[in-house]
Amino acid sequence: MDQEKDVQDDHKMSNSGKSSGKRITACLISAAFFGALGSSFLYGYNLSVVNAPAGFIKAFYNKTWVERYREPIPAGTTTLLWSFTVSIFAIGGLLGTFSVSFIIKALGRKGTLLLNNTFAVAAALLLSLGKMSKSFEMLIIGRIIIGVNSGIALSALPMYLGEISPRHIRGFIGQFNSILICLGVFTGQVLGLPELLGQESRWIYLFSFLAFPAVLQLFVLPFLPESPRYLLMERRDEAGAERAFQRFLGKEDVSQELEEVHAEARAQDNLHAASVLQLLRSPAVRWQLITIVITMACYQLCGLNAIWYYTNGILKAAGFAENILPYITLTTGAIETLAAIVSGLVIERIGRKPLLIFGFSSMAVFFSLLTVFLNFQDSVSWMPYLSYICILAVIAAFCSGPGGIPFVLTGELFEQSYRPAAFMIAGTVNWLSNFAVGLLFPIIQEKLQTFAFLVFVVVCTLGSIFLCLFLPETKNKTFMDISQSFAKINKIPIPPSGQEMELVLSVKPDMNGKAPDAAKMESSF
Repeated sequence: MDQEKDVQDDHKMSNSGKSSGKRITACLISAAFFGALGSSFLYGYNLSVVNAPAGFIKAFYNKTWVERYREPIPAGTTTLLWSFTVSIFAIGGLLGTFSVSFIIKALGRKGTLLLNNTFAVAAALLLSLGKMSKSFEMLIIGRIIIGVNSGIALSALPMYLGEISPRHIRGFIGQFNSILICLGVFTGQVLGLPELLGQESRWIYLFSFLAFPAVLQLFVLPFLPESPRYLLMERRDEAGAERAFQRFLGKEDVSQELEEVHAEARAQDNLHAASVLQLLRSPAVRWQLITIVITMACYQLCGLNAIWYYTNGILKAAGFAENILPYITLTTGAIETLAAIVSGLVIERIGRKPLLIFGFSSMAVFFSLLTVFLNFQDSVSWMPYLSYICILAVIAAFCSGPGGIPFVLTGELFEQSYRPAAFMIAGTVNWLSNFAVGLLFPIIQEKLQTFAFLVFVVVCTLGSIFLCLFLPETKNKTFMDISQSFAKINKIPIPPSGQEMELVLSVKPDMNGKAPDAAKMESSF
């Protein structure tokens, strides 16, 4: 019976989608692209940009130390400073995540993205001028500030993209976050080539580049609308929400979309943004929260970050000269970007759940094969080539689903009032897991050697099983439909089937742009 109801619901939604038109507007694509360009693109760029100039930066640290203290820097101090420079990016990300819900509450989704550009510009200045000022402290401070930028971006951007998108393309628009992360990684690899900016005299320009996407977003995003859901449900701006829907959807009659948001407002217990503590205590979203925490932990703990540890060693073992390694490793960035684009194109046809399960399952298979190939790498001459193919396959599997869909799901599984707190928790899990991998993988690798990847096989397998058992498909569903799909497991009563449409038709805004029951709810707090 449940399956028949789902088929009927999907049929109704597809018919309603056809009647309202499914064209993608230039305004929507512009908001997705430029929103991601100044946000997730910078996150991806900062993941890879420090690799090419690593030697030059360490030399700069040594030179600065000698000029200050009249003695060479101890080898251990160089390693410590460099490790601190790289890892403090994650600490900044955590700080940004902690602050994002407060900024969003004050400035909205678009306003938060615009404010976030100031962190990117400030970081670009510090990182670029550190060498001229003979201050490695400026580089470290710049890295923590760009980390704050990334922490805010990875929460505010998916929230914005999820709220401006029609439900039939919400996954496609949400995948702009993942695509631009991968494009940022690839751009950092390309600009770091010796022929471009990967030289001793030019490496500071790798960091100056950070300001370019941020400034570009500052010029474009102010002319694009704010999230209509935010305007209607949190700002009570009915007229502004209507104009935003009209621009994003490219049509004059947006009454159906407005009514859907009003119905969601009626269904919520609290129209104000919930705190993290309220989210943790609410039984209505308990399994949504568990699902997001596990999915986001698997996103970081699945082993992709650790894969880079072996890439250069495998290529050297295959007989490639060290001076051409940067060019060969460009294939990793290219595969990432291509897989993310393909995922974005098929996500509305295949769905979130199948792509996630396929991605994690494929990673488990290829990590297993990589373990076998690494153990025979020294005895069989052609084995390193198979190992490198496995590395590319792991990267493609990750970007096919696990690389972007967790951020889409965080926006979809929670209603408006819980969404900022949910992104704060998801972001915290993301950055703490990132830090844990960086801290623990070298120890695991030292103990287990080539069998270290079996740890990630376990993580990916368990993640796939959990998602298969507990994650409902969210494709082409309203936020209310998604909440109701968790009602049984959360042990929350499901409203009668006719009640939702009754709510939609009965909710009309008053002259001040508020729904009548919404005003009553507000006065009771």
